[in-house]
Amino acid sequence: MNKRKPSRNAADTMPDPAWLAALAARVDRPIVLVGMMGVGKSTVGRKLAQMLRLPFVDADDAIVEAAKMSITEMFDRHGEAAFRDGERRVIARLLDAGPGVIATGGGAFVQPETRALIQQRGLPVWLDCDVNTLVERVSRNDKRPLLRGGNVREIVTRMKAEREPAYAQAPIRVQSISAPHPVTVNRILEALDQCL
Repeated sequence: MNKRKPSRNAADTMPDPAWLAALAARVDRPIVLVGMMGVGKSTVGRKLAQMLRLPFVDADDAIVEAAKMSITEMFDRHGEAAFRDGERRVIARLLDAGPGVIATGGGAFVQPETRALIQQRGLPVWLDCDVNTLVERVSRNDKRPLLRGGNVREIVTRMKAEREPAYAQAPIRVQSISAPHPVTVNRILEALDQCL
């Protein structure tokens, strides 16, 4: 095995610390994880930030903190348009914080103004995933306002098809599979190494 880079197949393989440090030193702006809800942006983002020794922030958590209410409450009280406006403003603030890892909500990169901000001031990484895995993951969480009142598989399938053209504008695409999260993290590290 090449000790310099992570192995694509081994979840427990730790990349060479010197290689990781050199890669982290090349990160000059926030790495922004985009993609469907349930793809693993928050979990993978935390692990990626830890490996690169960079700060991590979940944009949804920052939005909840700024608004002093849950995302579901924001949708119910103010509607999706108001939520998206607040989301854009919070993400703009997070992008100003310098190098780090940001996990965004599934709809953030779909919004043209938010996508333009992320493309200009961050490094978007699209975490992609098959519908079956997404449905299995999102079915564990009943706090997703866009999934209420319908067939989860149908909603996820439709949203994925509608959102993919926006996600495809990210310069890096990494497939998130049903495997331990370090596998996905290692794939992101390899992609960053090639991109930066």
